[in-house]
Formats: sequence, C-alpha cells, structure tokens
Amino acid sequence: MKRILITGAGSYIGTSFEEYLKKWPDKYAVDTVDMIDGTWRDKDFSEYDVVYHVAGIAHSDSGKISEEKAKLYYSVNTDLTVETAKKAKEAGVKQFIFMSSAIVYGDSAPIGKMKMITKDTPVKPANCYGDSKVQAENGIKKLEDDSFKVVILRPPMIYGKDSKGNYPVMAKFAQKLPVFPYVKNCRSMLYIGNLMEFVRLMIENEETGTFWPQNPQYSNTSTLVKGIAKAHDKNIVLIKGFTWALKIMSHFTGVVNKAFGNLAYDKNMSSYKENYQIYSLRESIVRTEK
Repeated sequence: MKRILITGAGSYIGTSFEEYLKKWPDKYAVDTVDMIDGTWRDKDFSEYDVVYHVAGIAHSDSGKISEEKAKLYYSVNTDLTVETAKKAKEAGVKQFIFMSSAIVYGDSAPIGKMKMITKDTPVKPANCYGDSKVQAENGIKKLEDDSFKVVILRPPMIYGKDSKGNYPVMAKFAQKLPVFPYVKNCRSMLYIGNLMEFVRLMIENEETGTFWPQNPQYSNTSTLVKGIAKAHDKNIVLIKGFTWALKIMSHFTGVVNKAFGNLAYDKNMSSYKENYQIYSLRESIVRTEK
C-alpha cells in the first residue's frame, strides 16, 4: 500500500485527489496536512512514501502586483515548497510531487498569434507568480537523487465541478448570454478527472521528471462556452466579426488575451505510456456542469 501525504488541506486539487483515491482503499492510504499555521513542521513525514505538494497561492492579480504580494508569492510558492521537500527527503519519503503551472512559460499569446509550447520551449515567466514557480522547481530539483524522486507537473488551466479561476466565469457567460463572440484560438486545458488519474499513475509507476498533462483535445474559448450552454440545454449563438474589437480591447486590459489568447502544449509532450486522458473535452464539460 502506498502512503500519501497531501500538503494543502482543503485545496481543490488536494481534496479531489483524496476523494479519487477512495476507489482503491486497499492500494492507497491518504492523509492531508494544513500548511497555513506552521504546525505541519511538527508532523512526522517518515511514515509516508509520497508527498503531493499542492499548497500555494494562485495567481489572481491583473496588472501590477504589489511588493507585499510579490513577497508572499515567493514565501509560499517557493520557500514553503523547498522547505517541505527538504523535510520530506530528510524523513525518507521516496517521491515528492509538485504542482507547478504552464504559467512558467509566460502569458498567453495575443489574439491572432499562436503559442505552441514544446519540450524545447524555455521557461520565461512574465511575472513574479510564474517566477516563484520556476524558483520552486529549481530548488526541489537540487534535492533529487536515487532515493528521492521529484515529479514536477506543469498543467494548463485546470477545471472541474466547483473549480475556481477562468472556467466558472465562462460558465456564467454561457448560461446568461444569448450570443457570444466567435474567436479562433487554441488552448490546452486539463479536466480535474484526467489530472487525478495522471497523478495516480505518477505514484503507481514511481516516476521522476517534468510532465505536461493535458486533455486529449484542444479547446476553443467560443466553442467551449457554446458547449457549456448546451450542457444546460441552452443555445448560444456564436457571432463572427468581433476579433478586431477584441484586439483593440486587449491593449487596455489583459483579461481579453487571458480569455481569447493562444496557449497550447504540443500533444506529443503530453503523451504517457498509460492512458490518463479518460475523459474527452465534451465528457468533462457535461460532468462539470451536471
């Protein structure tokens, strides 16, 4: 039996993974620990085979980030991650899994310009949030050896039932608007169910290295919104001809490129020896909305 400690009690991903592994009660034993008050430092890590580190501060700022917020990003996303990994290694934990992000490659490309990331694409964070993830990756990689395996996950936008971030915003548009602009864009996304299976396989196969899990299909913002509406038995009409207006708006707010810009992983870099993409994009929308 694999003994797993999830650092980040109450987190969306951590809670989802704990629930997911209940399907195999004889194979996995899961505990969670809260990282907020510092009492985690007194916890004995030696009884665990794996530490799945999901604790961190998500990027929720638009525009300039305050100096105070920047320090918090590095304190939590970088320093706390490295400290946790060191504690895990010293306790004899065999594998450390870290939730990084596609944000390490910078922002989405603007409307009309493609951004296809390959394994050869260098990291190029556009802000301190992305850099805090990069610095965390660098810090924990230094700890890796034959007895301490490090897995770094760089997922694109994660979504699912009760998730936070951009997806719920699009879901609201889908349920309230009769029309929506059609923009041709390409984005990688990752349904929570596919992520959970991928992490399980990382543990099961005792993997090490950097990975880029994503859904089997790319998504398009406009057709995604239409698909969400359909899941609620609503019809939303996609109207062409708004791209030029959105391009102009993108010069005044970063929200436009965040929603309609391009950012995708080459599908080859997301393939794995076992199938983790158990839900298609259409299936994932239905499961999320229903």
